[in-house]
Amino acid sequence: MATTRRSTRISATAGHDENKLGVNANGRVTRAKAAALDTQPITGQGTQSALVAKEVNGGQIKSRKRAALGDVSNVHKETGPGEKDVKQHAAKIVKTATSTNVSRSRASRAVNDGITDEEASVQIKKNGSTSVASGTRKRRAPLKPITIATAAQRAAKPRSKSSASSLVDETIDEEFSDGNKENEDPMLVDTAEKVSSESQDAVTNEPDKHEEAVHDWDDLDADEMDDPTMVAEYVNEIFDYMKELEIRTMPNPRYMDEQRDLQWKMRDILIDWLVEVHTKFRLLPETLFLAVNIVDRFLSLRVVTLDKLQLVGITGMFIAAKYEEVFSPSIQNFVYVADSGYTEEEILRAETFMLQVLDFNLSYPNPMNFLRRNSKADNYDIQTRTVAKYLMEIALLDHRFMRYYPSRVAATAMYLARVILERAPWDKNLIHYSGGYTEEMIEPVCNLMIDYLVKPVKHEAFFKKYASKRFLKASILARQWAKKRVEQIPLPSDLNIDSDEAEEQEST
Repeated sequence: MATTRRSTRISATAGHDENKLGVNANGRVTRAKAAALDTQPITGQGTQSALVAKEVNGGQIKSRKRAALGDVSNVHKETGPGEKDVKQHAAKIVKTATSTNVSRSRASRAVNDGITDEEASVQIKKNGSTSVASGTRKRRAPLKPITIATAAQRAAKPRSKSSASSLVDETIDEEFSDGNKENEDPMLVDTAEKVSSESQDAVTNEPDKHEEAVHDWDDLDADEMDDPTMVAEYVNEIFDYMKELEIRTMPNPRYMDEQRDLQWKMRDILIDWLVEVHTKFRLLPETLFLAVNIVDRFLSLRVVTLDKLQLVGITGMFIAAKYEEVFSPSIQNFVYVADSGYTEEEILRAETFMLQVLDFNLSYPNPMNFLRRNSKADNYDIQTRTVAKYLMEIALLDHRFMRYYPSRVAATAMYLARVILERAPWDKNLIHYSGGYTEEMIEPVCNLMIDYLVKPVKHEAFFKKYASKRFLKASILARQWAKKRVEQIPLPSDLNIDSDEAEEQEST
């Protein structure tokens, strides 16, 4: 059933009329009538419209009908008795601004407080332009410059006919320089002319910086300029700095001569155990490279006994995990993998001591950083990269690679991985993005890697790690290829042999 709406009509004489004596239905005085009640009460009979305005002039009430909101603007506003003085004052302001060369905008802003924009513009037009017609003030001559301009330089100075200010400046310079010709130093003038001629010759002989340099490799970073994550704009400076850092963070390749209780084969056992710990914790490859670098650098600076060698290794891994990992294992985990051979306090004390010895310098550019750069020229081949990672970690376990820079180890690993997988030859792009390493520079390190591969397995944890499907069985593939290759092309006989192997050969 449709609801009926109650229609209520309120008459003009009802109590809800706010215009009647300024009192509403509740008997309260409205704000609209409060001021009227204070001056003079309005008496009248009948209805009054809400649109009727009242004006009080000399005690008489004058009513006029107008449109709603008609008195908001000043379009129909009549001139009041005090507005003539305001206009006269505004005209004086405009006249003063015109005579003192004040801009129209400033004059209009000064006038707008008293009159409208239209009246202000009329006053400005009556008084004329704001430019100075007469009585131009004479400009002061500027201070004497340090270098005196010669007549030839002034003649060669370009003039702009459209600019009056430039002509005035040149006239003042000429008058100033002509008045001081007697005081000019001929040696100073000749020197100024000579310097200006040499600078012009240097500008003409300078090569065009926008001209692209000619090179025999492809700029693979140009397509990544819009990608902020690749920092292609600074990539060359970054790797130049890393090439400097790898020199500073190199360990002593013969530090075992200073260790009384240690031998190289003990180090090999320690690093193989660290590889196993690294695999169990599933840490980043950078963590393993930094841990081994910390151990070697510390052993290069301090003599360590045999019972503290494992403490140095586990502490190096603990420091590297803190530096590289987002979520590093807790110290309790390292105590557990060390079979509780060391307490938490001993590991923490060893951490403090090792960092002090290394001067808190952990900025080691490991081979993984350079391998990522090399992979750009290799089109990011996942198989080549996996085999190269296996070959790079050989340099961690075999101390004979300690004398080579990480960038050279990474370039050699990429080169040998491409040879094993029968990829394209080592071209200009690979040479450039590997850091400038040619095949001749790579060959000695490559022979050491092949020599390691053809020998029996000494590091079981390392071999098993890369024999899994996760790493494409890279250790098995590389050893099979190395044995076939040595049968066809024997290795040179002048390879570096460590002292331990030399003793074993002598004994046999």
